[in-house]
Amino acid sequence: MTTLRKDPAKALTVLGIESSCDDTASSVIRHAPQERPEILSNVVWGQTALHADFGGVVPEIAARAHAEKLDLAVEAALAQAGCELADLDAIAVTAGPGLIGGVLSGVMLARGIAAAKRLPLIGVNHLAGHALTPRLTDAIAFPYLMLLVSGGHCQFLLVSGPDRFSRLGGTIDDAPGEAFDKVAKLLALAQPGGPSVEAEAQQGNPKRFALPRPLLDRPGCDMSFSGLKTAVLRCRDALIAEHGGLRRADRADLCASFQAAVAELLAEKTRRALEVYRKRSQPEAPVIAVAGGVAANQTLRNALQEIANEASVRFLAPPLALCTDNAAMIAWAGIEQLRAGIAPVQDFTARPRWPLDADASPLLGSGKKGAKA
Repeated sequence: MTTLRKDPAKALTVLGIESSCDDTASSVIRHAPQERPEILSNVVWGQTALHADFGGVVPEIAARAHAEKLDLAVEAALAQAGCELADLDAIAVTAGPGLIGGVLSGVMLARGIAAAKRLPLIGVNHLAGHALTPRLTDAIAFPYLMLLVSGGHCQFLLVSGPDRFSRLGGTIDDAPGEAFDKVAKLLALAQPGGPSVEAEAQQGNPKRFALPRPLLDRPGCDMSFSGLKTAVLRCRDALIAEHGGLRRADRADLCASFQAAVAELLAEKTRRALEVYRKRSQPEAPVIAVAGGVAANQTLRNALQEIANEASVRFLAPPLALCTDNAAMIAWAGIEQLRAGIAPVQDFTARPRWPLDADASPLLGSGKKGAKA
């Protein structure tokens, strides 16, 4: 096993590589103990144009684009950081969960660089990268409550260490980001759906359509978004039948009503998760943080901020550039592991599924590939 070239108690410079979905990303982070981390570079190249005609991400196209551009992204990140490979102490790469073709592309590149330069290689759980982002941006202490809300995942996590995550609840079907994408497709809006629906909702009336708030009548922190998406479909079809088409004002009202339902559902479940977090952890300075692509939604941020204010809890949301997939969070997760004395495992494999809380019962089922979440 390759070991660190320097004492981990001193400054570390780590290269991060991320390719779990449709963003090809690389970043360099430097961190010295007792100091704030420095994001020396954060390169993210999206693939929106490549998938625009298909209404969503096509795994084969995404994997091919990653394979073509990952090495260029690494070169760009090193150049922006003013670093060379010889200046690195380790490489951190997303090893899952995600689209397996893209994950493999990143892992194979990272493995090659690490072998050539004899650098420690750290396989990072993509979800851990999101969950640890508040420590990168705000240096908060463990434990804290994390709402991880993205295109493929939605769960409440009690974060107690770089590799200690307890799931308090999550979605039993669609993730919010997936629901946003599907609603955008139903309403003929551009992908990705989150920004499109949010922009359209700004012109709409969030109270016009009485859309459901699934699972609010049941105890606990689990969530559901599939029925909400279906309710939007039925409203759309009724409007088309009544008016012979979908008018712009109707579409805006549907988007606003859908977004309000998602925000209310997540806010109420956050209130419940906060109660569990405070009772279980009894933190001196409680914090609720949000991360993931859907965390960029301003309506959701406002709703969560209100819940935090009511509970006298600090609320943290990362900068927009660190909400969506990026490699800075992967490099930071690698640094967190090194600081905690977690030895890098060189022979890890790429994983399409990789729950953060391995002890929790699967929410979304499992199969030959293992539990989804």
